[in-house]
Amino acid sequence: MIELAAAFAVAGAASNAVGTAFQRKAASTSRRGGVRLLAELVRRPAWVLGMAGVIGAALFQSLALVNGPLALVQPLFILELPFALLVAGPLMHRRLPRSGWWGVGGVVTGLGILLAAAAPHGATSQAALVRWIPALGLCLGGMAAAVLLAGRGRPAVRRAALLAAASATGNALTAALLKSATGTFADHGFLAFLRSWQTYGFAVMGAVSVLLLENALQAGPLAAAQPALTIGDAMVSLALGMTLFDERIRTGWWLVPELCGAVLIVAGVVVLSRAVQRLIVR
Repeated sequence: MIELAAAFAVAGAASNAVGTAFQRKAASTSRRGGVRLLAELVRRPAWVLGMAGVIGAALFQSLALVNGPLALVQPLFILELPFALLVAGPLMHRRLPRSGWWGVGGVVTGLGILLAAAAPHGATSQAALVRWIPALGLCLGGMAAAVLLAGRGRPAVRRAALLAAASATGNALTAALLKSATGTFADHGFLAFLRSWQTYGFAVMGAVSVLLLENALQAGPLAAAQPALTIGDAMVSLALGMTLFDERIRTGWWLVPELCGAVLIVAGVVVLSRAVQRLIVR
């Protein structure tokens, strides 16, 4: 089951990379913000293709979450960035920079070390409401604070990073709600799925996260937005998996290779973000 979850997660990361690359190409030429930005983008073919990639990623993500822990599935979505680099080169008719390949190596190696050392396990698909209430409060409060701090007039780099962090938190919360809803579907059927509040919760949070992502990509450079988006999603997902679904990772001396893997991932994400930024026309 873990292997199946990992395979679906990697497929989801690849699909999301295609979606992000096309969304970035569409959003980079617009000067609008907020809901008006989304209203303009829906008329652009590149954005429609990007959304198709996002929808495909959501389907793969659902299958992954049914078969494995949130703490495994969401970190594997870090592979989206290496895939995005591979997609952006042909899309923009440019050669991949040499630094990009070093970044790919750092991300893939670091992720392999981190997940092998952490070995996420012990997942359940449901959480009591008493756990959901503080999780929702902290996530929504953090997202609201990031959006307020990213108000107009702030430096572009800061705005992009803060909006991306808000989107990352929304993505992680969406994944947690999706895991609960798909678990209900698998255990009790479609009618129970429709009666579950988590079903409507992940739909709303998914839409909010997409809107925040579009504004983050439009607000500033990808090199500022992508690290916050990628690392933030993985870290918040890990926290939600442990607090909501009783997921566990190995501790003790295993924390040493886990930390080394995390450092390699961060370094690789920074390098890859800059490489992708050079490939995509702003």
